[in-house]
Amino acid sequence: MKRVLLICVSVLLICSGCAWFASKEEKSAKELVQDGVDYFEDGSYTKAIASFEKLRDWYPFSRYAILAELKIADAYFNLGSYADAIFAYEEFEQLHPRNEAVPYVIYRIGRSYFNQIDTIDRDQSNAAKALETYQRLIHQYPDDAYAPMAKSDMVAGYRSISGHELYVGVFYYKNKHYEAAKARFMAVVEKYPDVGYHYEALTYLANCEAWIQSRLMPPEIPSEQ
Repeated sequence: MKRVLLICVSVLLICSGCAWFASKEEKSAKELVQDGVDYFEDGSYTKAIASFEKLRDWYPFSRYAILAELKIADAYFNLGSYADAIFAYEEFEQLHPRNEAVPYVIYRIGRSYFNQIDTIDRDQSNAAKALETYQRLIHQYPDDAYAPMAKSDMVAGYRSISGHELYVGVFYYKNKHYEAAKARFMAVVEKYPDVGYHYEALTYLANCEAWIQSRLMPPEIPSEQ
């Protein structure tokens, strides 16, 4: 009986000791947000994310929780982890659709796509998503300070897509697929007239038309001697 009692007492002491150490290790919301901000400003974004995630998970109703959610997204953005940044920004917008930071968040989503735009010979889906996001920002918040920044990025986005259309058109042209090439050059001329590829596309377009017309024309009948 005494042995059982001693075991129980020992277990209680161990458990209480663990609880004491845990309480000592657990930081307050204010301490965690300060740690996160310090790490962020120092460029230690991975450590900043860890601190902000603890704050978000341990103190979800803290007045610092919204800041932590936004800074997690910013840290991922600064790390170049754009897929994680987009997810975090979109989650913030869904959870806080009326927050004053939403225009900034939408701009950052667009910028995350924008920063992943590849060369004109590659897929342009990131350019298209960036433009779509920027258009949403300008439509919803036309007077916000981030709207002009979005418009500035959009010029480069349109140029990238236009360059891709021209690149594919030239590929078709060189392989004598003139109808397919014409469609690409028409897209450059009609959709993206002021981003730098307009005149080159017009030249190719005229050549395509000439080749197509020459194929449609009947062969000449030789004159009788």
